[in-house]
Amino acid sequence: MIRADPALSINLQPDKYRMKVMGSFFKIIEWIQKNLKKIGAVCIVGMTFLTVADVIGRFFRHPIFGSVEIVGFMATLAVVSALPYTHKINGHVGVEILVRLLSKRAQAIIDICTGILSLCLFAIVTWRMTLYASTMRKSGEVSISLELPEYVIIYATAFCLLIFTLVIIQGITHKIKELKNK
Repeated sequence: MIRADPALSINLQPDKYRMKVMGSFFKIIEWIQKNLKKIGAVCIVGMTFLTVADVIGRFFRHPIFGSVEIVGFMATLAVVSALPYTHKINGHVGVEILVRLLSKRAQAIIDICTGILSLCLFAIVTWRMTLYASTMRKSGEVSISLELPEYVIIYATAFCLLIFTLVIIQGITHKIKELKNK
């Protein structure tokens, strides 16, 4: 019979330790998500100012070269950087007419199931987006007018989708805890 040396044992309860680590991890994800929201807002403001400046420039026959590309890049970043925050506050459009009639437990189960499906979808999209960015980087593809490397925007999109996927995981774990407490 093998006996463990008590001096070598760690006196941490696994559940408490795991909860502390997960709490710290989710705080980091929340910090990133809040900063992504700010980046999205900056992109929207930048798109507005650039579009206004380009329209005024076109009126005086001096358009801003590459403004369409830059606005396109900023629009992409605005959308993907807003996804984690929008999911966190439950700001997506949803059809809940029938779901509202169900019990809280049934609603939580449906939320968990849709969360798992969303997790699977966006995990695959994140993975494929990363592979696509790698392919674009290796090929040396650049934008048409300004010749900016497009893979940078694609990697940024993949990062935002990764954070979105982690926020989905956070939502699923929250719903599971909520379901256990009922």
